[in-house]
Amino acid sequence: MTVESSVYIEPTEHQVGTLVEAAQQTTGPVIMLNLLKFNDEGGRDSYLRYSRDVQPHLERVGASIVYVGNAGSVVIGHQGDAWWDTILLVQYPSRSAFLDMVMDPGYQEVSQHRTAALTTSALVATDPWLVGLS
Repeated sequence: MTVESSVYIEPTEHQVGTLVEAAQQTTGPVIMLNLLKFNDEGGRDSYLRYSRDVQPHLERVGASIVYVGNAGSVVIGHQGDAWWDTILLVQYPSRSAFLDMVMDPGYQEVSQHRTAALTTSALVATDPWLVGLS
């Protein structure tokens, strides 16, 4: 089964458990890498609505968008087009801040637009390196 034919929009219980455990062990900032594949029937518009509506929730937990852009050509990796339409990087002060946001009933109401927008996605919690590249 390929990513293109799989639906990954909500986390599994195991994935949530792993994130909760990591939040208890790691208190530093986390950058969430979002790879987004929009559905063909208004998906991008629905995601733009989600983007507007989620902003107060991001601000409440001290999160900020680092980068958002359309998929380009794959330079190294699987040949062909990228399976995602958009890449989004969001920095949170911690995994706990991310969990606080997504557990909020107000956020959960807004997240319906995200769910409606996507055919599949990937969400990866990344940790910044503590040393520079030199």
